[in-house]
Amino acid sequence: MKIATWNVNSIRTRLEQVIFWLSENPIDVLCLQETKVVDKDFPRSPLEEQGYHVYFSGQKAYNGVALISRQPLTDVSAGFTPILPKIDPAWDEQKRVITGVINGIRIVNLYVPNGSAVGSEKYEFKLGWLTVLREYLQTLLLTQPAICMCGDFNIALTAADIHENAKIENHIMASEPERQALKDILELGFADSFRKFTTEGGHYSWWDYRAAGFRRNRGWRIDHHYLTPTLYERAKSCIIDITPRKLPQPSDHTPVIVEF
Repeated sequence: MKIATWNVNSIRTRLEQVIFWLSENPIDVLCLQETKVVDKDFPRSPLEEQGYHVYFSGQKAYNGVALISRQPLTDVSAGFTPILPKIDPAWDEQKRVITGVINGIRIVNLYVPNGSAVGSEKYEFKLGWLTVLREYLQTLLLTQPAICMCGDFNIALTAADIHENAKIENHIMASEPERQALKDILELGFADSFRKFTTEGGHYSWWDYRAAGFRRNRGWRIDHHYLTPTLYERAKSCIIDITPRKLPQPSDHTPVIVEF
């Protein structure tokens, strides 16, 4: 089984790229982030015509997540509240969470808030959102031991995940509170599938559009697959496919694929 994650930075803008990539990469589930479209306007028909089942939760111009799968998924839900009904529903106003089960594996597809700037209101929201995410996952783990948590985390955990020329002191996506919040989540029993197979730096999943970031490989590894122990042991590979980032008008992110 192969599961991919990809922040497409607008599914309508990148639809042809997604369909072509799926034709070249036979995967079981594609997890999309930043779809940027309300549900009624999601371009589901072209994907369904290719034989895929499509599940999504979106909003206009911002955020949005989707699951595209070869087989039907079960127990699909969007947002935190289906699992945490007592939390403040304001945490789900931004469409950032969708989950479903395939072959006994629960996939949790996330678009973690960027946070804008360290110390800002959006930054505090990001830290609070990650705290809610930890509670959400802790609850899922009570009944689901096999979880693949993936998506755009907007956090690079270590220096090896950031190009050497980056000035990361007090930088969003690399500040210590963000990293600690993610570490607190991983302590529930999740491990980084990419680092199981690749320990060196220089491998990234996001490059800024500005200053020839991709051409100069000045990137960040912020798109991840985190696995519970049973899945981590089963993982055969985890790769970053940079091919779509070379296309005209690409997303600033590129797919990351884990295989079991």
